[in-house]
Amino acid sequence: MPTSIDPSNGRVLHEYAYFDAAQIESTLARVHAAQREWAAIGVEGRAPLLHAIGQGLRARLDECAARMSAEMGKPLAQARAEIDKCAWLCEWFAAEGPAMLADEPASTDALRSYASPQPLGVILAIMPWNFPFWQVVRAAVPALLAGNAIVLKHADNTLGCALLLEQIVRDALPPALVDVFCNLILDHAAAAEVIADRRIAGVTLTGSVRAGRAVAALAGHALKKVVLELGGSDPYVVLADADLDLAATICVRARLHNSGQTCVAAKRFIVVDEVADAFAERVLAKLEAAKLGDPRDPTTTLGPMARVDLRDELHRQVERSVAAGAQLRLGGRVPEGPGAYYPVTLLDQVRLGMAAADEELFGPVAVIMRVADEAAAIALANATEFGLGAAVFTRDLARGEAIARDQFAAGCCFVNDQVRSDPRLPFGGIKSSGHGRELGRAGLYEWVNLKTVWVAR
Repeated sequence: MPTSIDPSNGRVLHEYAYFDAAQIESTLARVHAAQREWAAIGVEGRAPLLHAIGQGLRARLDECAARMSAEMGKPLAQARAEIDKCAWLCEWFAAEGPAMLADEPASTDALRSYASPQPLGVILAIMPWNFPFWQVVRAAVPALLAGNAIVLKHADNTLGCALLLEQIVRDALPPALVDVFCNLILDHAAAAEVIADRRIAGVTLTGSVRAGRAVAALAGHALKKVVLELGGSDPYVVLADADLDLAATICVRARLHNSGQTCVAAKRFIVVDEVADAFAERVLAKLEAAKLGDPRDPTTTLGPMARVDLRDELHRQVERSVAAGAQLRLGGRVPEGPGAYYPVTLLDQVRLGMAAADEELFGPVAVIMRVADEAAAIALANATEFGLGAAVFTRDLARGEAIARDQFAAGCCFVNDQVRSDPRLPFGGIKSSGHGRELGRAGLYEWVNLKTVWVAR
């Protein structure tokens, strides 16, 4: 039975029931019918409705933020920022998206020839708990603007967020179109059957590598389009000429955001030996300043992890790394008492072969890896199965840009800043971090049939 539990105290918030076969069939039938009506109103009819969804999110910002904090422990200030970003995405795509979906004429010997972006149909979105509104909105809104409909399978522990988002969407739409976005509460077996259903045209998933492989296999067998945004082990490379105060500030912020539970968190601080000691001291001071506590307390900067089992797995990774020779400089001990809390932790002298280097650490654990020079730093940054984000810190912007553009093996590469998603740019990874893109023009085009039209003279 899917259950929502407050990770700050272990209290059960709500128990849900998985949909039975009749409920699944009824939902798919309604969404399939609504998609045809949604596509028929055209992009100029859809765009204002997506803008209205953004306004609905702003109007219920505090309610959404409180739901997030209760269900997965996000500090309130970060939860509010998440909803604000969701609203901005809706508004940006409503304003800029229609032009991207215009027919693209081609110069040929026909009377007229062009490529026309057409919707695919109903898209199944399988979404995680760590950004329970943003992950859904960033996947759903471009697909909706293109004329598709969405059925959402959200994580079992954040179903309250899923139901609230569904209500906000429905409140913004005319009665005939409300079923263009619907929740499905599914177990794994039912999800597999939905992927195979003839009314599902594609699947988008944000989650673990294991989940991505399973969904990709099912979607491939059914010949369905799939977009995968999976794990990451993002390197933040600090070169000898970096502004160390700036680098430490951004690296710590990027490591601790959402209590470290984000695919594009700064997972590995790779620092050249020349500045490693000075950088490590700055990082340690900033980590010590973080305040772990109740996510509803406005002074809290680090809330609990989303679930106790995730906290315990993170702790095992820390213990294995220390046993392999990593230096524990801060934290690393599970606190007593209720909740899924884990302290800010710093591991130094981390090397390949340790869990902290080879695996994704999904929590507030910072990792320092020391290297001899720039070439070694870049080689180590790329020595991972993942390829989602990467950052480099240097005062030489041309040099930093060259590293980001040509030497990092990742989908999102930043210079002197924190890796993050932005509606205006494509977001996604390579290698085990997945394939396909969300956001920007590229994300919009993932969910269209780019139809060639030729009219002979």
